[in-house]
Amino acid sequence: MTFRYRTLQCLALLFVAFTLSQLWYLGQVLRLQHHNPEGSAYMQRAKAQGQVQQYWRDYDQISDYLKRSVLISEDAQFTNHSGFDWQGIRYALQRNLEAGKPVAGGSTITQQLAKNLYLSGARSYTRKIQEAMIAMMLEIGLSKRRILELYLNVAQWGHQIYGAEAASRHYFQVSAAELSIDQAAQLAAMLPRPNYYDFKGPTDYVQQRAQWIQGQMALVRIPDPGNLPLPAPPEPEPLQGNPQE
Repeated sequence: MTFRYRTLQCLALLFVAFTLSQLWYLGQVLRLQHHNPEGSAYMQRAKAQGQVQQYWRDYDQISDYLKRSVLISEDAQFTNHSGFDWQGIRYALQRNLEAGKPVAGGSTITQQLAKNLYLSGARSYTRKIQEAMIAMMLEIGLSKRRILELYLNVAQWGHQIYGAEAASRHYFQVSAAELSIDQAAQLAAMLPRPNYYDFKGPTDYVQQRAQWIQGQMALVRIPDPGNLPLPAPPEPEPLQGNPQE
């Protein structure tokens, strides 16, 4: 058996393994069309540290204020893109090249959902490629409404706190449907660093960020909006402050 033949065999086996893994992910994504996930990869790892708080709520049981706030904070072009924010990706690549390692991701809601459901939080190009492939499957197989519904139910909002309902109860003692515009904006402002803000409490940056989110809320589109009143859209202003605090 020649070296070339053994190399071809190894490549063929790797291709088969890769194809089977992608088919598994595709099957999981298609199942989400009609079944809610029992958890996520992040929640499974969190269970090793104790009980996880998470309560599923359907799309119409979550305040539109929170939907708008999350999109303003995390992915304002959610309803327009096909899973990727190319401008954000270019910015992230520039930062990664400058740092010499992955430090930024430029992730959309769809990419974050892919990561939360099935992957780890490790920063690597291999994980980002897999995340992108799952994101494409989510965009093709699910509606925007369903993707946002899933994200709002599995996103981390604090130590062992997952999903909008658990977060609403934990921070404000109300249901996800009863969140006020200010409460929703505060929750969205916490998303980039949920554990930090859970332990630290509402910092000056969170309050400032929440006020900015409220001012931008009328500018974002959400799937199937309800009839909640919104503030008039303001003149765009740059956000001041340091998110790293």
